[in-house]
Amino acid sequence: MEYVDYYKILGLDKSASTDDIKKAYRKLARKYHPDVNPNNKEANKKFQEINEANEVLSDPEKRKKYDQYGKDWQHAEQFEKARQQQQRQRTYTGGEEYFGGGGGESTFSDFFESLFGGTGGRSGRREAKFRGQDFQAELHLHLREAYVTHQRTITLDGKNIRITIPAGVEDGQKIRLKGHGAPGVNGGPNGDLYITFIIQDDPQFKRLGNDLYTTAEIGLYTAVLGGEATVETLSGKLKLKVPPGTQNDTRTRVRGKGFPVYKKEGEFGDLYITYKVKIPTTLSEKEKQLFTELSKLR
Repeated sequence: MEYVDYYKILGLDKSASTDDIKKAYRKLARKYHPDVNPNNKEANKKFQEINEANEVLSDPEKRKKYDQYGKDWQHAEQFEKARQQQQRQRTYTGGEEYFGGGGGESTFSDFFESLFGGTGGRSGRREAKFRGQDFQAELHLHLREAYVTHQRTITLDGKNIRITIPAGVEDGQKIRLKGHGAPGVNGGPNGDLYITFIIQDDPQFKRLGNDLYTTAEIGLYTAVLGGEATVETLSGKLKLKVPPGTQNDTRTRVRGKGFPVYKKEGEFGDLYITYKVKIPTTLSEKEKQLFTELSKLR
């Protein structure tokens, strides 16, 4: 029969407080509970070990005896026979939680029975309600989809969930859907569903915060003499005035034509446009002659 390290099972050391033990037990009980891991023998075995560790460490008397005699459990009977008899008759009236294994009684190790005399059944105690696990999911959107408020149906565990995605959602942003996680244990509340948005890059627009960046081609004559340029935006085409003498890579800003601000209806970032001057590559003889004359004038 081997010594059982209850502190190690709960991931704690001997200096752990009562609150530390309670938190560690809750966390592990949630992870390995039979209702969460159906037909998983390894998880069920781990769950029984966790319950046994909590049975000992959450009880001040048991913990004291375990700390004192744990590794010398073979001799504990000799030193503590009277106390064991008293412990066998104890009733548990405290308020600590115990996570039952789906209706059946928990089984305790030979080590436990030898040290504590079979006092750990706790049969008939109220099983604690426990909140279900949270689910995590990713939802991929194109930049243009994130530009407008729209509905989307996602399928999770065979169940369709219809959600509304507000305009302006950002890459990496996470939202919570309450109650769409795993079912609760022993009648506890369901967990939540957390959705992380992944916004894919757009070939024409770059987003930085709520601002958009793009480029627009203008002809040489428009750049030199001024004129108009038609620019694509996410809300449609836009005509802009180009001042005479516009240089290549000149950037201009259009207020309110950027990305919508998340959950702030009517608010938008700005659109920044970089002009790319298109140099003609096939000139007629007459055009070449005129350009030559212009170069001499300058």
